[in-house]
Amino acid sequence: MKKLLLLTFSLSLIVACSSVKQTEQALNTGNYNQAITIALKNLRTNKEKKGKQSYITMLESAYAKANQRDLERVEFLTKDNNEAQLEEVYNIYQQLSERQEKVKPVLPLYIMEENRNATFKLTNYSDKIIGTKNNLSAYLYKNANKLMNSTSKFGFRQAYDDFNYLEKINPNYKNTRALINEAHVKGTDYVIVEMKNETRKVIPKRLEEDLLNMSTYDMNNLWTVYHNNKLKSTKYDFSMNINLRDINISPEQIREKQIIREKQILDGKKSLLDDNGNTVKDSLGNVIKVDKYKTIVCDVNTFTQFKSVQVKGQVYYKDLITKQLIDTFPLESEFIFEHRYATYNGDRNALDDTYLGLIGKRVVPFPTNEQMIFDSSEDLKAKLKEIITNQHFR
Repeated sequence: MKKLLLLTFSLSLIVACSSVKQTEQALNTGNYNQAITIALKNLRTNKEKKGKQSYITMLESAYAKANQRDLERVEFLTKDNNEAQLEEVYNIYQQLSERQEKVKPVLPLYIMEENRNATFKLTNYSDKIIGTKNNLSAYLYKNANKLMNSTSKFGFRQAYDDFNYLEKINPNYKNTRALINEAHVKGTDYVIVEMKNETRKVIPKRLEEDLLNMSTYDMNNLWTVYHNNKLKSTKYDFSMNINLRDINISPEQIREKQIIREKQILDGKKSLLDDNGNTVKDSLGNVIKVDKYKTIVCDVNTFTQFKSVQVKGQVYYKDLITKQLIDTFPLESEFIFEHRYATYNGDRNALDDTYLGLIGKRVVPFPTNEQMIFDSSEDLKAKLKEIITNQHFR
């Protein structure tokens, strides 16, 4: 028990020393917020203990230095009088306020050696935060509205980001919410997806519907929307054309293979004989018996039903504004139907599980050509999704 207590105390001491060193290192390298975080974590409990004194003094120092650095930065940015830097000023005031709110719960903190409470200057930053927020809101609104006059999708996207940030810091500011939606619509690329059959074969309607069902690809993102049906109210920026050029379907085949399987199985006991054919006895005169084996044989005929389809095509991306071809990608898929079954003649106990499983099966109807083509759609969709994922319009 004493050893366990000593071990526990030693581990606690090692952890405490390590934590003190981390705080000290963060303080000495200018990572004041990190030093504050470590110190506060250790002062949440038993803050009056003598072993916590180093955390108190380091917290006091880190807090003062962090505030001084932040306020000096605010003073510099204010003198610069650049509206584009209002966001940084706003964030700094927020940081100053949040820092002191983190410290408040552990106050007061008493420094034993100096017989005084640690000093933490607490300031009400509400007016500074609100004033800066209002100035920043006005700037963001003005700047984003300028971007709404842009002829570039990127301009609308930047306006969207600015309006969203404005909504975050100052909810429902003027008509921001409506402008967010407008910027998103104007910044979005709309892609019309169409399929063309050049194979001279009838493609199942459900295959075309499946391939063009863009919702199953989960590919619409914030700035790109795919449509498989044109909307009159939508101006499309790009087109994606899926041209199926060739469909090859193999003949229906049944491949047969004959296999002979043999196995040695136990078949009772027999007398042990010596080299002269005489029975062998033990020391008591009893005949020695040994296992007797027999060979069993089974002829197996395995049958493999086989049919395959190969679909080949090309995907074209076109810029509908410039009328220029952007890129092309090959599209190819193969689907194989394969079914195995078997018959046997002889002792089935000679067979292993693989053949026993086949014996339980029978011939099945071959899928139709239409079904084979449709069954290739899952692989086609996977290939198409990969192409879409790798295609970046802007």
